[in-house]
Amino acid sequence: MKNLSTILLATTMLFMTSCATLFTGTKDRITFNSTPTGATIYIDGVEQCKTPCTMKVKRSINDTDVEFKLDGYETRLITLSKEFNVVSIINLGNLLGWGIDALSGAVMKYDRKTYDITLDNKKTSMINPTRINIDTQNNIVELYVAEN
Repeated sequence: MKNLSTILLATTMLFMTSCATLFTGTKDRITFNSTPTGATIYIDGVEQCKTPCTMKVKRSINDTDVEFKLDGYETRLITLSKEFNVVSIINLGNLLGWGIDALSGAVMKYDRKTYDITLDNKKTSMINPTRINIDTQNNIVELYVAEN
């Protein structure tokens, strides 16, 4: 009877290990749209796709930054919105399960599945300095611009 109790306890503990990782996975499917279309998406500095696109994004307990880049337009940087993954609660007091969920990122999940971003035209301004001073000893360049 003791062996059966031990086996039952061990099996229960095994099933309560890393519940969020097992039941909800470690990635979320997110759609990126931009106006105008064709912007290149970079996640944490790595090129991923061109808008419009849908991709699986790995969950993380850290912030996940997404850049929208398109020639002739200002680069937009957003941080993906996330929330606590309540499935992690099934781990209860099992520190191993919490640790695995935290390392896999499954303890959090992305709460928005679609991002629609409008890119602004790059503003090109021409500065016509009225005077330029160059100080080679102190490595200083001074531009004097007349105000309109």
